[in-house]
Amino acid sequence: MPKADRLLGVLPEERFAGELQRSVVETNSRPFVKIADLVEDLAALRRAVVAEAEEFGLGIVAAGTVPIVELDALEVTPDPRYENMLEEYQSLAREQLICGLQVHVEVPDRDQAVRVAQKVSAWTPTLLALSASSPFWLGADSGYASGRTLLWSRWPTTGPPPAVSSAAEYDQLIADLIQTGVITDPGMIYYDLRPSAHLPTLELRVPDACPRIEDVALIAGLFRALVVEALDSPEPLDVRPEIIRAQTWRAARAGLEGELVDPATGRPQPADRVVRSLFERLRPTLEGTGDAELLEVLLDEALHRGSSAARQRAAFAAGGLEDVVDLLVAETRMHTEGQPGARRTHVMAMLEGYDSAADEAIVFDRSARRPYGLVLTALERLGPQGLAEREEQRDHVQRALGMTFHTADDEDRLFPFDLVPRIVAGEDWNALQSGLVQRARALEAFLHDAYGDREIVRDGVIDPELITSSPGLRAEGSLVAPGLIRCTVTGTDLVRNGAGQWFVLEDNLRVPSGLGYAMANRWLAARVMPELVRAVSTPAPRRAIAVLRGALTRESGDVALVTTGPSDSAYYEHRLLAAELGIPLVNPDDLRIDRNGRLHAGDHSIDVLYRRIEEDELWKAVPGLRAAVESGHVVLANAPGNGLGDDKALYHHVPDFIGYYLDEEPILNNVPTYLCRDPEQLEVVLDRLGELVVKPVDGFGGHGVVVGPDATAAELAQVRAELLEDPSQWIAQETVDLSTHPTFAGGRLEPRAVDLRAFVCLGAEPEVVPLALTRVAPAGSRIVNSSRGGGSKDTWLLP
Repeated sequence: MPKADRLLGVLPEERFAGELQRSVVETNSRPFVKIADLVEDLAALRRAVVAEAEEFGLGIVAAGTVPIVELDALEVTPDPRYENMLEEYQSLAREQLICGLQVHVEVPDRDQAVRVAQKVSAWTPTLLALSASSPFWLGADSGYASGRTLLWSRWPTTGPPPAVSSAAEYDQLIADLIQTGVITDPGMIYYDLRPSAHLPTLELRVPDACPRIEDVALIAGLFRALVVEALDSPEPLDVRPEIIRAQTWRAARAGLEGELVDPATGRPQPADRVVRSLFERLRPTLEGTGDAELLEVLLDEALHRGSSAARQRAAFAAGGLEDVVDLLVAETRMHTEGQPGARRTHVMAMLEGYDSAADEAIVFDRSARRPYGLVLTALERLGPQGLAEREEQRDHVQRALGMTFHTADDEDRLFPFDLVPRIVAGEDWNALQSGLVQRARALEAFLHDAYGDREIVRDGVIDPELITSSPGLRAEGSLVAPGLIRCTVTGTDLVRNGAGQWFVLEDNLRVPSGLGYAMANRWLAARVMPELVRAVSTPAPRRAIAVLRGALTRESGDVALVTTGPSDSAYYEHRLLAAELGIPLVNPDDLRIDRNGRLHAGDHSIDVLYRRIEEDELWKAVPGLRAAVESGHVVLANAPGNGLGDDKALYHHVPDFIGYYLDEEPILNNVPTYLCRDPEQLEVVLDRLGELVVKPVDGFGGHGVVVGPDATAAELAQVRAELLEDPSQWIAQETVDLSTHPTFAGGRLEPRAVDLRAFVCLGAEPEVVPLALTRVAPAGSRIVNSSRGGGSKDTWLLP
């Protein structure tokens, strides 16, 4: 039915679009790292379009073709480009009631996209066979599992990608084709694989649209693995385009029920054997992307179930074309049943207008992403009034606990805490733990080297000036004996983008804070939202204390925590940690060095000083402390001079540290960073100042950070002047589209940017503390620091 315009009038244009025929609606998912996240997004999109279509008495079918077509009723979408296509291509345009599945996979650049297309092209017929869903056309069986492929191949620029070796050569070919007048613009390039014209991706276009989202997921995962493998492989599978075209015809004819041509041998084989051989070829890559287990299940199900074309033919044999339509409608809406909808009236009302574009918990139609169903159920039961009452209870408990944050205005304020917990899935947390330990080990090795022989400089890995000019370099850093741990506790700030990719934003090696607040958040949540905390299995706070205690007592002896006292912004945390560790909480004035060079607080001897103040304050307050550290009579945790590792310019080189000291590939990615001390990189930063985040190399707590997209003209002018005055004191980073999380504010749930501070203790063995701090930015901000108005959430680290 040519009524897509009615649907598009009520659907968000950024996720739904029209096509040539007014009987077609295109859905556009967000980009994702995880296949499961992609499935959730596609399901939410289908729920939305199915629900709106039903309001107009329409059904939705995701398939290559539909069984019943009245060509006279078809209408081209009113659009100058489409009208021109109708005039130019006549029956091709009039009969274009076909739907494809298009998958984009990120590649580094267009040259790579063109080369990868050559390497993977031979396997695209196999992906077509998995998708085959178009046996019927104009009310009859076409004899092909993918009749759409035959209809599609009539266009002049379809089929295997051209044999070119560079983006420039590809673009010249497109320009030559346009010059012939056969096509009018680059959008009419319909090759089975093509570099996207507007995204940094390689696009797969050969499959039919699939009624079952599981098949979409399978094809997307296999195609990504093919691209990843091709990026790492030196040579393509040498198959001529003419052979690939023939293989595509065979796949369109047979689907999964006949024979396919095996690209490796060029000979026909049963389809299931060819598909499984592709999976086994890709298994190492799929294990690397984390998709192997899921895709193997989906592949087994797809082969057991057979192609959509076969299922449609079985339905036709049972009841004719109407049964085929019923089957397609049912499979398309399979993931739309049993969703919260009207039953969650409170949650739906609190999420009205919610922007889920980068959200970790909420999908497009305001339902829960996995594993947030439990959380939304609890919020639904409480409703806005119940949540407001829980907030009052939260404030009362915070006051009783003394859970405050000392501000620059010399006030003690309740530490902002949101009631909606954040969940870090087990698959994410496991990968993060490995990357955090790797990073901590590399930074530990670098600091010992930087305050020692500086072999990394001698071997030409980094410029010596990066060390010698760093504001974090301290002469006292050389007092630490080589065998001692420098980074007893590291605090690493991680951010996640909307696609689910994690990045390290910065490392904190001087006096990393937040662990105590993470503990307090769990206690607070247990008091205020007990029904949620009791329902999940997450590590208890006491386990975090055990890890911290083990690291602090590694060198044996008595431990004390030193603080500047109530004037410190994190004094509450200092008191809490000292109490939980069972160690004295002391001020610098309480400390003295005896005649034997040993440190005391009153009558207590101290062997390890867990410092939560800047080292310069300690040197001033405790005469003789330098000598005690140098002699080994007292250990400072963390070690003096660790600020060198906090340096934002050296952050850029942590991946180099991992390679140099550990001989490993980095597990966690840095945010792409520019060193402004480099004239060429400075020029890039100045040209893109409004797009980047600019930071002082010795900054902390969000001070001095300028977020280009959010900055005023005056702020950009000011930071430009400071960059020009002393570029060595600045870095710039690409702006990460931070993931958001629902935060209860003013009776509503609002998406707020979040990050994650995770902790590693270097004790007898490096160990990630099983407790992390989620920090929440204020409304309209990307800066999460408490000193800039940020708050926090309880964080569930799932096993």
